[in-house]
Amino acid sequence: MAVGKEIRTKIKSVQNTQKITRAMQMVATSKMRKTQERMRQARPYAEKIREVMAHLAETNTDISHPFLDARDDVKRVGIILISSDKGLCGGLNANVLRQFFNEAQSLMDKGVEIDVCALGQKGYTAAQRLKMNIVASATHLGDTPQMDKLIGPVSVMLKAYQEGRIDALHIVYSKFINTMKQEPKSEQLLPLKPEELEQEYPYSWEYLYEPDISSVIEFLVKRYIESVIYQSVAENMASEQAARMVAMKAATDNAANVIETLKLTYNKARQAAITTELSEIVAGAAAV
Repeated sequence: MAVGKEIRTKIKSVQNTQKITRAMQMVATSKMRKTQERMRQARPYAEKIREVMAHLAETNTDISHPFLDARDDVKRVGIILISSDKGLCGGLNANVLRQFFNEAQSLMDKGVEIDVCALGQKGYTAAQRLKMNIVASATHLGDTPQMDKLIGPVSVMLKAYQEGRIDALHIVYSKFINTMKQEPKSEQLLPLKPEELEQEYPYSWEYLYEPDISSVIEFLVKRYIESVIYQSVAENMASEQAARMVAMKAATDNAANVIETLKLTYNKARQAAITTELSEIVAGAAAV
């Protein structure tokens, strides 16, 4: 019964695949809890530094800084693209890459050149495949965002902005909404938009700064950018594990459906073979 043997081989193969997807689902579930907790722990720091930046922007409107001053003629824009290192996480990377390419195409249609800083293997590979200008990258970030791995590529982009080689800096990543929903998001990092910060955190009091306000702003702006990027990476990692858990659960359920269908097909083929053999035996007996 060659047909039955082939079906049994397919059933065994799908069962082995189901074991792998179920194991990956359990691993992703465990990692998702850890990445979500890490993301939530990073949020208070990011919120506080945004609050301080809003206060500085509101109470020191006469202070000039390269990161605060908008440039009239934008000829080149840097984009920090955050993606995952691994696949098998549904449409997470596809959605963030679509957001990135749409934004890049919109800028290029206006005659603006693009420099890319890729954080994550999937984004790096996609940008490289399209022959985009990758000026900095970091891959194999692991399951925990490490600032020492991020600081190098981030410093390259900040230095390029300070030296005038790029006129704006954007960031594209996947924002974690909940376990079932993660959406691609694009933000402008530089130049900072004080009016948006002021609307979010309105304040009226004033601090005294030591040694002086310029030194504080110089230090704080860099820490602010670093905190935003760290938070974005943490959000992307939480989104990755949630998307992988959902994708592997769907794959496990689909495998179960395929196994049931194959078993039904096998039983039908087996019954047909038995019926054919009985018919042949009866026909042979009748002929004798």
